[in-house]
Amino acid sequence: MSRPLILVLCTGNSCRSHLAEGILRRALGDSCVIASAGSNPSGYVHPLAIRAMAEIGIDIADHRSKHLDEFLQQPVETVITVCGNADQACPRFPGQVNRHHWGFDDPAHATGSEDEQMAVFRRVRDEILRVFEAYAAGRRDQAKV
Repeated sequence: MSRPLILVLCTGNSCRSHLAEGILRRALGDSCVIASAGSNPSGYVHPLAIRAMAEIGIDIADHRSKHLDEFLQQPVETVITVCGNADQACPRFPGQVNRHHWGFDDPAHATGSEDEQMAVFRRVRDEILRVFEAYAAGRRDQAKV
């Protein structure tokens, strides 16, 4: 039996979706395949996102920015959008059963010094951490039933 695919979508696939992907992968382990993509990918993973995740012991340095079209022919079980633009642009995926939208501020738009920008990345990371760990706990509880 193949593991269900959970796809986290954001417009640029440079920050929020990668934060969520890393957090969800750690929280769910091998029970699911976790991936992220964007409707208009930036082509890179933001270095401050990589740094913010490293602070909590999650390595996303090998992640890459991908277009959601890479997943259109795959049996996606769940799509989670983390920004309004991706929610509006989200197509139906073959086999998709669940869809969730949890919007977060885009830390890539943070201004100020690097320390001030990092504070925004940490805040958004921690918000995503709370939501996605709760979601993962719900999936684990449901799997026990």
